Amino acid sequence: QVRLVESGGGSVQAGGSLKLSCVGSENVLRECRAGWYRQAPGQERVLVSSMGGRDSTFYEESVKGRFIISHDDATDILYLEMNSVKTEDAGVYYCWVQCGRTIEYWGQGTRVSVSA
Repeated sequence: QVRLVESGGGSVQAGGSLKLSCVGSENVLRECRAGWYRQAPGQERVLVSSMGGRDSTFYEESVKGRFIISHDDATDILYLEMNSVKTEDAGVYYCWVQCGRTIEYWGQGTRVSVSA
């Protein structure tokens, strides 16, 4: 079965940086579209960024210019580099993969806390 495992979450001060990682199995990060969702308490889960597949790289408007999504072909790890972090960036970040149009995989999430 496909598994996605996130890491790199933690506490960061506003204005700081953090880098999340996602390790997948069965080459799904290479072969499918992959990205990161964020969910804060009481809020809808939001697609923050995605890449790969047939579509171009996507960034949610609020993170444009601050976050960078990337995939290391050598190690097959998906990253989300978070820079100039704001309190509104806090939440649980989920690694996400979509293969085709109907098959999705999710990691367990890694929590990002931002202190003012």
